Amino acid sequence: MLRTAMAIAATAAAVSTAGAQVLNAEASRDFIAGKFFYYKCFDGTTGAGRIFNDGSAIGTLKSSNRAQVRNVALPVGTISVKNDRFCASLKGLYFEPCFTVTKTGPNSFRGSINGMSFMSCEFTGSPRTVIASSAATTPRKRGPRTGILAGSAEAKEAKQ
Repeated sequence: MLRTAMAIAATAAAVSTAGAQVLNAEASRDFIAGKFFYYKCFDGTTGAGRIFNDGSAIGTLKSSNRAQVRNVALPVGTISVKNDRFCASLKGLYFEPCFTVTKTGPNSFRGSINGMSFMSCEFTGSPRTVIASSAATTPRKRGPRTGILAGSAEAKEAKQ
């Protein structure tokens, strides 16, 4: 069930409202692949993640009926293009769900299961790219070592 929900969320990441643009598989891949999106599905499932060009996906999933957030990773080839639609191939699922992708904004889209438009997820990406600050590249002073090296000769010399 968890893998199915993640596949629906992830593949649905792969979007129907007035003024929205239905994307073919190639346009969907260009719009989605490698970008980070937050999502919320019709059943209350929420999360965040990324779908890659190789058909793999990684992210988080929180079901509406569970308190914990789960990390989820789908292997290479899980999400593929068939008949100009994104489809998910999952073990234990009796069918291969395919999704319609509708661009709803410059950084957002809806993914819905073909033939069941009410079963959808809304995805929102960040319009900004996070840039590392200069503080992250500034060398830091090292304090006393702890952990694995704490009892080593190197750690004892550093204390002196």
